Amino acid sequence: DILKDFLFKFLVIGSAGTGKSCLLHQFIENKFKQDSNHTIGVEFGSRVVNVGGKTVKLQIWDTAGQERFRSVTRSYYRGAAGALLVYDITSRETYNALTNWLTDARTLASPNIVIILCGNKKDLDADREVTFLEASRFAQENELMFLETSALTGENVEEGFLKCARTILNKIDSGELDPERMGSGIQYGDASLRQLRQPRGTTTQNKQQCNC
Repeated sequence: DILKDFLFKFLVIGSAGTGKSCLLHQFIENKFKQDSNHTIGVEFGSRVVNVGGKTVKLQIWDTAGQERFRSVTRSYYRGAAGALLVYDITSRETYNALTNWLTDARTLASPNIVIILCGNKKDLDADREVTFLEASRFAQENELMFLETSALTGENVEEGFLKCARTILNKIDSGELDPERMGSGIQYGDASLRQLRQPRGTTTQNKQQCNC
């Protein structure tokens, strides 16, 4: 088993039929999920990735987009470090619902949750109802990263998850995110814990003296 530096809790959120489960499947299995039905409640997947020289396990909760599961899925938001917020570029309705999903994520998970907006079904460009420019403006106004993805071809799918993970790591490095904080959605992995437990020269000795 690989020693991991961190574990991040991720969500995949957005309206029903936007391809959330297909994105997760493509990211974990590296292939398109042919027989995808609507998710009932929540599905889970995980993958270990290398980001900026760190080994990170992403624990990803794929939530149902249908309204009747909203109360179930909301309970999974708590303590998520990152999220893919997904709409379908061929469906303006799914794009119009983004504000509600975003409010849920920031209220229920954490105001500091790192979110990347994913315009999925990029392969269906001929049926597009939402332009790249319009969505990228929405992303800018709401301080989101933005990519258009295709769960079918795999385009930008991995990049979406990695971009989100990279931003979280940067925020940990800058002190903006504290893995020790309850509900941060971040845990130290074995590799980090070993470093944390190592005596750090004089400071550790001083602490020990203080405890006497």
